[in-house]
Amino acid sequence: MYKRILVPVDGSDTSNTALTTALQLARESGGSVRLLHALDELAYLPGFEFRGNVIEIARDNAAKVLAGGVELAKAAGIPADTRLIEAPGRRFGEVVADEASAFQADLIVVGTHGRRGLSRVLLGSGAEQVNRMAPVPVLTVRGTTKD
Repeated sequence: MYKRILVPVDGSDTSNTALTTALQLARESGGSVRLLHALDELAYLPGFEFRGNVIEIARDNAAKVLAGGVELAKAAGIPADTRLIEAPGRRFGEVVADEASAFQADLIVVGTHGRRGLSRVLLGSGAEQVNRMAPVPVLTVRGTTKD
């Protein structure tokens, strides 16, 4: 049913739960996954004295998150590849939607913190953005409360 599954990951418990779900779906359908990490937060660092170092640290962390996800997929016997996208100033949902189209995904699996009220207003909802902008079905997976 779902042969090409896109999974945005950031290393949090919530995104790891989404990845586990995506791997189960891929196993059941004989599909593959693409792990996506977007460095959109770089747009908010102007004037930071050590910006170059911060960007390199962010890239290194993203590479570790993606490599860890690939290892999980490999252990589960699921084909997986990765994309690291630097998208300063772009909305998370837009980046995910564009990558879903480029990958020809037929499902996006994204973790959600399930925030409500003021915390949702202040912190935003990446999963909600993905739901609104996605060109394919989206499965949102509720994460743990530890994030």
